[in-house]
Amino acid sequence: SGSVSGLTLKLIRTSVIEMLETLSDDDFVNVVSVSILSFPKIRINVSCFNHLVQANVRNKKKLKEAVYKISAKGITDYKKGFSYAFEQLLNVSMKVVSSCCKVKENLNVRVFTFSVGQHNYDKGPIQWMACENKGYYYEIPSIGAIRINTQEYLDVLGRPMVLAGEKAKQVQWTNVYLDALELGLVITGTLPVFNLTKEQNGKINQLILGVMGVDVSLEDIKKLTPRFTLCPNGYYFAIDPNGYVLLHPNLQPKQIGVGIPKVKLRKRRPNVQNPKSQEPVTLDFLDAELENDIKVEIRKKMIDGESGEKTFETLVKSQDERYIDKGNRTYTWTAVNGTDYSLALVLPSYSFYYIKAKIEEPITQARYSETLKLDHFDEAGYTFIAPREYCSDVKKSENNTEFLLNFNEFIDRNTPSSPSCNTDMVIRVLLDAGFTNELAQNYWSKLSLDGVVAQFVVTDGGITRVFPKRAGEDWLENAETYEVSFYKRSLDNDNYIFTAPYYNKSGANSYETGIMVSKAVEITINGKLLKPAVVGIKIDATSWMENFTKTTIKSLCNSEICGCERNSMHVDCVILDDGGFLLMSNRDEYTQQIGRFFGEIDPGLMRNLINMSLYAFNKSYDYQSVCDPEEEPKQGAGLRSAYVPTITDILHLGWWASAAAWSILQQLFLSLTFPRFLEAADMEDDDFGAALPKTSCITEQTQYFFENDDKSFGGIVDCINCSRLYHAEKISNTNLVFIISDSQLLCRSCDPKPLMQAEKPETDEGPNPCEMVKQPRYRKGPDVCFDEAKQEDSADCGGASGLSPSLWSMVGIQLVLLWLLSGSRHYQL
Repeated sequence: SGSVSGLTLKLIRTSVIEMLETLSDDDFVNVVSVSILSFPKIRINVSCFNHLVQANVRNKKKLKEAVYKISAKGITDYKKGFSYAFEQLLNVSMKVVSSCCKVKENLNVRVFTFSVGQHNYDKGPIQWMACENKGYYYEIPSIGAIRINTQEYLDVLGRPMVLAGEKAKQVQWTNVYLDALELGLVITGTLPVFNLTKEQNGKINQLILGVMGVDVSLEDIKKLTPRFTLCPNGYYFAIDPNGYVLLHPNLQPKQIGVGIPKVKLRKRRPNVQNPKSQEPVTLDFLDAELENDIKVEIRKKMIDGESGEKTFETLVKSQDERYIDKGNRTYTWTAVNGTDYSLALVLPSYSFYYIKAKIEEPITQARYSETLKLDHFDEAGYTFIAPREYCSDVKKSENNTEFLLNFNEFIDRNTPSSPSCNTDMVIRVLLDAGFTNELAQNYWSKLSLDGVVAQFVVTDGGITRVFPKRAGEDWLENAETYEVSFYKRSLDNDNYIFTAPYYNKSGANSYETGIMVSKAVEITINGKLLKPAVVGIKIDATSWMENFTKTTIKSLCNSEICGCERNSMHVDCVILDDGGFLLMSNRDEYTQQIGRFFGEIDPGLMRNLINMSLYAFNKSYDYQSVCDPEEEPKQGAGLRSAYVPTITDILHLGWWASAAAWSILQQLFLSLTFPRFLEAADMEDDDFGAALPKTSCITEQTQYFFENDDKSFGGIVDCINCSRLYHAEKISNTNLVFIISDSQLLCRSCDPKPLMQAEKPETDEGPNPCEMVKQPRYRKGPDVCFDEAKQEDSADCGGASGLSPSLWSMVGIQLVLLWLLSGSRHYQL
């Protein structure tokens, strides 16, 4: 109502937000404000939430944002509010998204009422509402009472659980969250603890004393599951009844709150988040992967606890999230006994089997291990070993040299069959070391390739060997081969995979890192396909461009690429990869843009390539991103002051019934008792400098890929007063396309707006929430609900009286305060 303002309105907002925080994904909620003399009478705070919505992280965030915007106007209309609330509960659409027995016709409801702020009106009616409906009445007179009184309603809801006894003692598992004690990602299993005692009069207690729980680290779970026998593109995952992933290789939430400066305790900045206290990680399976209809079906069957298997072609996002590949995957899933989780295994066709190596002769083992020694790098190339736990006694290190020294020292004194070792992993890495050494010494060392910066091999066993040694010293790829993007892409493609270097917008020459060309090694044993390694080269971009332009102007050139003279005024020639990144051009000004998305260089031509179905694109959201917060503009603030009422105000009885009187009494009392209390609430921005914490956010990603297998494309780029012809030809056995077109210099009137590919923050915070609540994803609610019990005693329904001093005592206190205040002013003069 319009009488609610200032501190009371702030208390209302904060109380509602605190209550939203008590809700989980099994709850459904909505927030509306109701008043007469305002239009509309019932104001849905999130306009499209016209029914109860699931209390998940995204919906609660939208509701909290709306609560902050609630304004005071009109007159409260309880009747309209309750009518609308019951309409919400009986909304037919809710029956689809909740299996809980609370959502049914002829249901019994509980009503909880709250008196917020310090008032002098009759609180009997709102207390009666709660008592007559098995609810509870609470008073929230100040900020300090919010947390306690907005959570105590859970004790009332828990009464039927206590009375249900053993039936209600079920383990509940939380969503994944970041542990405050730095245990990483954990889940917690909780079990309620009931008060089963009886009072002297024989009355049964119905209070939940608390919960007992156990934290389970996801890292501990991963140690119990195989990883390095599934191949880099094989993995397992688990989901809960809401479809959220418990385990998944793409479940990698980034820590937020980084960069919080140290400040004095009494000068705290609001909304600065502790890096250890971020919200639960609720990543849906369909958001962890690229969604399609088959995955929607698999998700539903997993939630329902079914078992099954399905093989199909799907889009796969690359490790570096720049590319998309098409690959066949076999999904096998089943329920986990004793839990409501479901576990799935995902394998490509080439990882149904894996190599279990054997080295019979100790001499052979010793010879292979010698190739991992640092003094062997000059003749066999620089060697990296994946930082895996081969043996528990080998100290892991992110520094490759240090880890190699630790590994070699252990192997020199022990055998792979040592009790502390994973024998299969040790033998496999030694076998790969031996084979890659022979490749380097017997083949690479005898080659002299013009324009080739490096030759390399990456293996499933964890070996990366780069030849020559100087190229390995500049190697920037991850030593863990299972996390190398070009390696995983090469396994999914039969072609030679060209990988563009990362474009450096700062102006540095990104092309100097070279262009990767890689291909998977395929072997067939007894009809079983295996891909144990990837081999490749890194080529110098400048040399490649020079050789290409020379080839196209030779007299014997008879193909479409002829005529690509260097810096031609009439013709543009480019080579793009399947992600739309520039790899080659006949123009010198493009040299330093190798690795840049072509839509930023020639937007008009790139849009035509998409329209002609050479390229398709996929948009998705990353729900685990962190962004720089928007810095609020600094504004000047006036001096703090307290309004001092006149004698006329004091003698007016209505003034004492107002919230202003109580607020002024509090301010004067605090200012006299704790002179620096109000100052402590102020914050000096200078103490924080420019170090603002990262915040969680949703970013939009766009990846491009070849839409079909057609080889040739052609068309016209129409501009305002000119046009450009172009022809595109895919290069056989590669992921490249060659494009020749009329020069961009001759037609400047085309749409200059760049077509962006880079990940960008989503200003609207991800997908439209209105569409999400209209078509919610399938979920499974709790099987059993404890919403009522016949023997429940609901006599205790709140109603603790607040402070009700007499009028004359209040007048006396006010006069004393005024005298003290006037005395202090006289003293200052």
